[in-house]
Amino acid sequence: MKKKLGLSLAAVATLGSIALTGCGSQSATPAPSSGGTPAANQSASGQQLQIFSWWTGVASSKALNALIGVYKQQYPNVSVINEAVAGGAGSNAKAVLASRMEAGNPPGTFQVHGGNGSLLSWIQAGDMKPLNSLYTKEGWYQDFPQSLLNMLTVNGKIYAVPVDMQRANVLWYNPAIFHKYNLTPPTTFSQFFADAKVLKSHGITPLALANHGNWEATLLWSDVLLGTLGETQYNQLLSGKGSWTSPGVVSAAQTFSKMMAYTNSDYSALHWQQADQMVAQGQAAMNVQGDWAQGYFTTDLHLTPGTGFGWAPTPGTQGVFAAVTDVFGLPSKLKSDTLTLNFLKVLGSEKGQDVFNPLKGTFSPRLDANTSLYDAYSRSAMASFKKDPLALIIGQGGANPGFTNQVNNAMEIFVTNHNVNQFVSAVNSAAQANPLN
Repeated sequence: MKKKLGLSLAAVATLGSIALTGCGSQSATPAPSSGGTPAANQSASGQQLQIFSWWTGVASSKALNALIGVYKQQYPNVSVINEAVAGGAGSNAKAVLASRMEAGNPPGTFQVHGGNGSLLSWIQAGDMKPLNSLYTKEGWYQDFPQSLLNMLTVNGKIYAVPVDMQRANVLWYNPAIFHKYNLTPPTTFSQFFADAKVLKSHGITPLALANHGNWEATLLWSDVLLGTLGETQYNQLLSGKGSWTSPGVVSAAQTFSKMMAYTNSDYSALHWQQADQMVAQGQAAMNVQGDWAQGYFTTDLHLTPGTGFGWAPTPGTQGVFAAVTDVFGLPSKLKSDTLTLNFLKVLGSEKGQDVFNPLKGTFSPRLDANTSLYDAYSRSAMASFKKDPLALIIGQGGANPGFTNQVNNAMEIFVTNHNVNQFVSAVNSAAQANPLN
């Protein structure tokens, strides 16, 4: 991760629709949601560690509780308070976190996506401490792949611990529907549109879409962009080395607009789980989401991978792993680091991750992760993660908050008016106003 121009906290606080986290602090009594003084640890059994996340769904809540259970086994005198704030990709939690950080009342630790997005903004603002000594002590430099560590490192200093790895370029589909109409998961956009025409002729919504959180359509667009440009050109764009008005970007916008004709009309009212449910219930044939959909299918709906739901890379992205990782770090203004560092040790441990990820529907990015704990889908994702080049996703850690916010706003207009030139111009303006290099 290269050093970039930082954002002020005031600017960060205004970006209300970006993927970031929530808050929590470590103190004897729960800290207020804003204001107050820096939280301090207690020396006796009244210790509390408050963590902040957007994990409020069934699968993610079970997974986090299991992880906390591992922590409690090692530190039984510490109470862990999860101040979860619902909202897709953490959009509703962001303002709360920004308020507390600005007031000098930081959380004990908080969830954020690794990459060049919100994590980098907090690092640049001076709100995070490096964790190099923790990595050395725990042996994590050998336990995690270098490609992942690069997403958490600025100027040689590493600032967060990953708890999971998720693949964002996944086309989820209903196997029964595909079998009934003799279809195969599309590997190209031409095949996608051919399949979509067949499905639509039989009264089935080809592609379930949700955009209530104002991030889901951006994820789909990022996957279409990746599939259109390929990994090299796509990564050049997100690193500020490509043109957002290039023919490839225009082509991707045109393809996305064409795909909208095969989606459900009520997408703006649906959360991502509801789009997944449409596929599970046979109301729609396909959906594009990350691995969190796998957790919903298996833990919430109790579906079996391969029969209850199927999966494939999104069109054009075979051989590329679009990486999304949830990470936690050490806020710089805590009065004491002890409780947070102990939690981070558990978070990054083999035991902690092997308890957490199978329930979440994600997988452990540790090189020594026990693959036998995971189902067929997760094992396939793990194999891709270990061998394929990584790409980041806009809104899921792939770009700075200012750029992401403007893209989300442009997307909200684009899904309605389908004006390709206007959208491309807006994205290009976003890149100029919020440099990606």
